[in-house]
Amino acid sequence: MGKKAVRVVRDPEIIKILADPIRREILRFTSARPLTETHLARKLNLSKPSVGYHLQILLKAGLIRIADARVGQYGILEKYYEPTATLFLEDPDSVPFDLRRYFIHRYIERLRGMLSAFYALRCIREDYEIDPEDLEELAKDLARHMVKIGEKYESVEVDVRRESLFIKVCGEALKSVMAEDKWRTFFKTIKVPLEGAGSPSETCSKP
Repeated sequence: MGKKAVRVVRDPEIIKILADPIRREILRFTSARPLTETHLARKLNLSKPSVGYHLQILLKAGLIRIADARVGQYGILEKYYEPTATLFLEDPDSVPFDLRRYFIHRYIERLRGMLSAFYALRCIREDYEIDPEDLEELAKDLARHMVKIGEKYESVEVDVRRESLFIKVCGEALKSVMAEDKWRTFFKTIKVPLEGAGSPSETCSKP
């Protein structure tokens, strides 16, 4: 059975569940292939009861499902778990107040990764500087656009890896952000000049 490509999460209580690092790791590991409680305990270096506790929370929230059940070693029935969607995106307008700084920080880190990649490919100037307030505002807009792009994939079932889908959605969202008037000037300011040494045609497109 194919999984939903994207689920946009608007329930604050489920957003709280997704904020837990162990549960995020469970979703990440099981997105590659269905895993049992035993498999996850080994990967996470946790006890089976601890993993089982988090699995029950994820199951109750509808974030994972039982993909299969097989009789394993010693005749014990092993349940295999997988996420109900390849990618979960939290609606920034629904994030509980006490998690907003954490949520924005995650998007700031994602932006830093993108800008670092642009820098490595010589797509942006070596002397560029970004104001922390601009970076935070850009992160907030990226989060909103991620949800807008994600909504297009909510009714679609896919069989692709989570990271590939995340890169696709994130890339489309960033492209959409860059097209906005408020950010078009910002990106023009930091990118490599079109002519002369280090032009995008010579560097950015040919790493």
